[in-house]
Amino acid sequence: MLSKRHVEILKILDSEGTATIAALAEAMNVSLETIRRDVRPLVDGGAVLRMHGAISLSSQAGEAPFRRRMRENAAAKQAIAIAAAATVRHGDAVMMDTGTTTSFLARALTGHRRLTIITNSTDAARTLANGEGNRVFLAGGQIIGDSGAVLGAQAVRFALGFSATHAFISAGAVDGNEVMDYAEEEVEFARALLSRAESRALVTDATKFGRRGLVTICSFEGMDALFTDAPPPKPLSQSLRDAGVKLHIAGA
Repeated sequence: MLSKRHVEILKILDSEGTATIAALAEAMNVSLETIRRDVRPLVDGGAVLRMHGAISLSSQAGEAPFRRRMRENAAAKQAIAIAAAATVRHGDAVMMDTGTTTSFLARALTGHRRLTIITNSTDAARTLANGEGNRVFLAGGQIIGDSGAVLGAQAVRFALGFSATHAFISAGAVDGNEVMDYAEEEVEFARALLSRAESRALVTDATKFGRRGLVTICSFEGMDALFTDAPPPKPLSQSLRDAGVKLHIAGA
């Protein structure tokens, strides 16, 4: 028999994709040991899987990684996307790379008209291709992985051939005075976008704060705005202010 807390755990996993024991304990205002005790029968019964220090629904275990990441912190990413989309005017030229938050941004831009979209995201290109008066330019090159990212030297050359009003990039880590990610080819494309836009913005949820990536995309001086869902830690906030980055907290 499922208790009320078991049902709540399953609802959280269905919404977020994965969750750590600590996050579940905080969400339900109980101890870590209580959550571990609640999770154990769900794991034993096959409803939940343990994976990489977190748990997820067994039914989601076969999902492709990008689709799974789209479910994680989905509400926060959607709020960030809506805030970023509000800075875009009808008729603007918008560059965006491949990432879960930029995919949400593409969906938030579907109400805009006459946009010019420059992207290496097949998902964003599909989402915006049928918009009223839109022109969508998709990078050529090799499609990498389940995310539908087009990467490589050809994609970078493509991006450098455009100029845009806005560039929106995603990232896997933000720490110190740096925006970082883990794959060099993704970083090279993001750098190309930042070099060709009047307004350069990072869209990322607060879980990326305090993480260290493998490759640096840019310092804070290399961007103009950060759209996120919660205030960064004080040292990060100070570094952003020192660099003149405008901080947008979704919903604040």
